[in-house]
Amino acid sequence: MAETSEPIPVSAIQHWCYCPRQCLLIHAEQAFAENVHTMRGQAVHERVDQAGVETRAGVRTARAVPLWSDRLGLVGKADVVEFLADGTPYPVEYKHGRKGRAAKGVHDHLQLAAQALCLEEMTGKGVAVGAIYHATSHRRREVTIGSVLRTQVAETVVAIRQALAAGTLPPPVNDERCRECSLIDLCQPAPLAAQARQKELACRLFVADD
Repeated sequence: MAETSEPIPVSAIQHWCYCPRQCLLIHAEQAFAENVHTMRGQAVHERVDQAGVETRAGVRTARAVPLWSDRLGLVGKADVVEFLADGTPYPVEYKHGRKGRAAKGVHDHLQLAAQALCLEEMTGKGVAVGAIYHATSHRRREVTIGSVLRTQVAETVVAIRQALAAGTLPPPVNDERCRECSLIDLCQPAPLAAQARQKELACRLFVADD
């Protein structure tokens, strides 16, 4: 089946990296549900979701910046973009939680890298670094937008396009990620994983008897 040519939301990259099934539930089936994590995230984004521009100490800061990349076929919005004196953009992605959880945030790095690639195409300026702002600890973690992240963004966009075109939900992961997912009741990871396991065992018994 042909890949969809519709633009991919930048947020889908984070969702896919966290869990492909979650990504398809959100972006193909338009499923959404609240939990404590989504509500905390909304609270963190309350201010930066209001578009505006301010300048301090020679740095122009824009909030809720529209993003796009014709090359990658991406659209989205950056929480905050700081523009240095020469116009170089510095994207800042807001997340609830503490800086100490950085090791678990690879999906956040990809989302930030996707924003950087969009900003490069939009402004013609190279974006070598950006930052994740951790609202709970009020601290930033700088992320280098290197070749590995850039390649991963491009590969992820292709994977999402192919999955959307196929129109089939990936199987549930049924691991520790599910406990924090607001879509756990819609996804049903434990029952579906148990059914898949039963089918696998039944297949093995059938082969053994044969």
